[in-house]
Order: sequence, then structure tokens, then C-alpha cells
Amino acid sequence: MPRSRTIRISTRSSPMAVHQAEQVAAGLERLGARTELIKLTTAGDRWMGDLAALGGKGAFVKEIDGALLDDKADVAVHCLKDIPGDVPIPPGLTFAAYLAREDVHDAVISRTGAVLSDLPAGASVGTSSVRRTAQLRIQHPHLDIQPLRGNVNTRLARLSEGHFEAIIAAVSGLRRVGQDHRITETLTVEQMCPPVGAGIIVLQCRADDDEVRQLAAQLEHPGTRRQATAERAMLHALQGHCNSPIAGLATDAAGGRIMLRGSVFSPDGSRRLDAQDWGLEDDPEALGFFIGSSLLRQGARRLIDDIPHNDSPTYDQQENTDGY
Repeated sequence: MPRSRTIRISTRSSPMAVHQAEQVAAGLERLGARTELIKLTTAGDRWMGDLAALGGKGAFVKEIDGALLDDKADVAVHCLKDIPGDVPIPPGLTFAAYLAREDVHDAVISRTGAVLSDLPAGASVGTSSVRRTAQLRIQHPHLDIQPLRGNVNTRLARLSEGHFEAIIAAVSGLRRVGQDHRITETLTVEQMCPPVGAGIIVLQCRADDDEVRQLAAQLEHPGTRRQATAERAMLHALQGHCNSPIAGLATDAAGGRIMLRGSVFSPDGSRRLDAQDWGLEDDPEALGFFIGSSLLRQGARRLIDDIPHNDSPTYDQQENTDGY
């Protein structure tokens, strides 16, 4: 990489997104590159209403992708779960590297230090994730699940102000902003199956920019790419929209295999469809489509289609997102 070229890194402007972009910049600088952060406030960051009104989670990536396409940036730093899973990425762009996966768990932060099962009936729990809401309603029907948008620090402030008895946030996100000491309870993946792409940072660049693509590829973690490929293939098979409670997690297994579990829920938690199987690590996409097909055979298509959504382009399941 010519030292005269500065690699422009586009990122959302939230503290968490900037933190992860700074980590990417440090990695590229260790490889000999000079870097500059391009901080953008996206439509998803500005809008505090239902993400469906903006067309789903793609509202968090459109401006950042636009900076790449307009040659105003060279590398985009995305949380994979913010990237629409049922439509192709914009022509001319490519995923250059998947970074090593971080913690995929969700956590409970309560005002009193009580775990979910000890909260009193009617206690308010804040989250705008339909995935989290459905699973909470299955396991803790006594709780009152209320919408809560904003970045992690905003959500924590709302908790401290007494608007909620507890909130749900991703462990990795809390760590990024130095708030993981506030975790009351870490939920297992059996208690709260994560969203597709949880804990994965992906680097995107222009497909014809060989220098940047080859540089970014040196930060690649092959195991993470396999897992992401399996999960997103399942999501593509399901063709969910922004109000679809869909969860999925791939993990490496013994003997050169990969395991994928996937779930589809009704928003009220009254129905849950599950599928799990193993596949060869050299064909994670086939495993993803197999799990997606298994869920469709159980009735996922009707379950997803029965959930109201607007007429804008469909995206994967909505998360209360600021990176995680």
C-alpha cells in the first residue's frame, strides 16, 4: 500500500461505532497504512421511531455505503447484523474482511440488581428488538416489554432515570463503551438466541479497489466468515422483513464441521419454530439454506407473512441497534 495514500474509513458517528472504527484503523496502521475516520450520522441514527418506517435496518448503512460508492471513503466499518440480509449489497461493493467474532450474548441491566426471573409482575423492560421481545414473552410473560431506542448510553440513562426496571443490551456493545460492569445477568444463547451476525464486524470496500481490498483482507478471520455465511444464507432463505423475529447462531464444531441453530418467533411469543443441524465447514452456505428450508417446512413463511410490515423494501429482523 503506498504510504502517500490515506485510507478513509467511514463509520457511524455514535461512540460505539467510532470505537470499533478506531480498532480497525489501528489494525490497518499496524499493516503500514495511514488512516482517517469519516464519521457519518445515518438516517437510522436520526430517527427515533419504528425502523420499519425507514425501510428497516438498512437505514443504518445506506449513507456509509454511499460514501464508498461516491469515493468519499475507502473502507466502511459495519456491524454485520445492521446489513440487510435479504437483498444484495450495492453493486460495486464487496465484503473485504470479517473480523474475529466477539461475544454474542445479550445481557440484563436492572435498576435493583434483580435478574429477570426475580422482577415483579408488570415490571417494565426496555427493548425495541422484536427478536428480544418475542423471547422475553416466551420465558417471562409476567414482564411488561416496552420500546426503547437510542445508543447504549442513552438507554442506560433512561434506565437510571427510572423509566424502566431493566433493559436488555448486547454484552459486546456494553464492553465497547465501558459499561459492562453494569451487567446484572448474562443470558445464555438458549435463553436469548442472538440475531444473525451478532458480534461480527465486517469491512466493506469497492470491489475494484484491489489495494484496499488486499490490505483489509489481512484482518480477515476465516472462522467468522464461515459462521456469517451460514447465518446469512438461512436469513436469505427465510426472506424476513424488519418486523420478523428471527434468530440464528453458527458455531464451529469438532471434525471440521459447523453447527447452525435458527429460530423464528411470533411477536407475542405464542409460537416458536426451531431448527438445528451440522454441515461441512467448506460449504456453510448449504447449511444455512438447509436450516432456512427446515424452518419454512415448519411454517415459517406463514408466520413471517402474518406479521404486519410496511411497503418499503424488506430487511432482516429489527434490532435496537447502535452497533449491537
